[in-house]
Amino acid sequence: MEPIAINKNQPSMNSAVVPSQERYHLAAAFIICFISIMFSGIASMLMSVYLPVVVRDLLGNVTEEKMNNVGAYINSVFIFGSMFGGFAWGFICDKIGRAKAVIFSTALFGLFTVLTALSSSWLVVGIYRFITGFGVGGVIVTTNILIAELWPEKKRAVALGIVSAAMPIGFIAAGAMNNILSDWHMAFLTGFVPIAVAIIAILVLPESSSWKSNKHKPGINNNLSDKLFAPGHKKNLVTGSVVFGTMLIGLWAVFSWAPTWIQSITGDDAKAKDLRGLTMMILAISGLVGSIVSGWIANAIGLRKTMMMCFAACFIMTFVVFKLNTAVSSSTFIEMGILAFFFGISQGALSVYIPHLFPTVIRASATGFCFNIGRLFTATVVFFIGALVSFLGGYGNAVFIFSFIFLIGLATTYFSKYQTKAEAAALNTAFAE
Repeated sequence: MEPIAINKNQPSMNSAVVPSQERYHLAAAFIICFISIMFSGIASMLMSVYLPVVVRDLLGNVTEEKMNNVGAYINSVFIFGSMFGGFAWGFICDKIGRAKAVIFSTALFGLFTVLTALSSSWLVVGIYRFITGFGVGGVIVTTNILIAELWPEKKRAVALGIVSAAMPIGFIAAGAMNNILSDWHMAFLTGFVPIAVAIIAILVLPESSSWKSNKHKPGINNNLSDKLFAPGHKKNLVTGSVVFGTMLIGLWAVFSWAPTWIQSITGDDAKAKDLRGLTMMILAISGLVGSIVSGWIANAIGLRKTMMMCFAACFIMTFVVFKLNTAVSSSTFIEMGILAFFFGISQGALSVYIPHLFPTVIRASATGFCFNIGRLFTATVVFFIGALVSFLGGYGNAVFIFSFIFLIGLATTYFSKYQTKAEAAALNTAFAE
């Protein structure tokens, strides 16, 4: 990872004393990105926890097969939207700047979350969820890039680990809202908050000095696609896409269908609603703890070893949770918590691992590419889990079968060579010339 470019008229952020104005900018960026990511987590998981209620409200009493098919459609179009959003916002972010991209993507997913609350057709809900996902995909890419380029190197992994914890906090909030708000329309009106945050961000969100210094170099933003697929980056594009995609597939398979799986093995419809919300909150709280500690773990044992540990642990715990539980007990939730803890660690580590495989000029585009090639396969997997539940013998079998994707991620990480700081700096210099 290359050194962060600093305005020559300002002292370095790596110095012992950080000027008060820079501290203000760092605080403003952290708070805005944290809130944006948190509400993108809420927007992402609201549909999962409210899914049975939404489908029955829009379609009436339908068969379980019909509910599964409609639910699979709604969940998968959201992920397809986030995939296209990640691709598009990566290029937009490299073109117009990190701060503007954060603002626009946050406003977009907030607006269409609100519009979802006003929908009366499941087809319209699907369209709005696609556009909501498009904005969420942008937030995931743009906030990570902005934080990575604003923070000094020694504190970067910790800062990204903590800010990535905002996503599971959003999951917790979504689970809690399921138990507090019975009306799903009211829950989706939370989209007004990110709209307000985007408006505030126009006034206070700082731009990356690294991006600004590259912006003024002749031809730096021309032919970004050619730069992205240059020979020096192809291997890292493949590695980043596989590592991120395999973890994302597993995460969405578990988080999207765990509440419905819990309901299917509960045996008590009266308790099903509370258990669905409790499931999401436990997954989210454990993921939150994992995200918070991820920076310290990555600094202690290295990013590559951290990712290998997460892939192995997630595969083992998916087997334990979904294959060894035939009824709901306290141990079920403990095991799910352990699984989500390693998910959380992986998300914090990936926030550092992927962006700094690439130089500044293509960092957002390349990160968006890596994040969203995986989403293409993830959306397909989430759809087929719902569509193939009966064929595969239940939600537990379906989720576990798809968890073998973790082994591909483990092997890719093991055989990959993480780009050194010197290599990244050399590539960045080459592009700047």
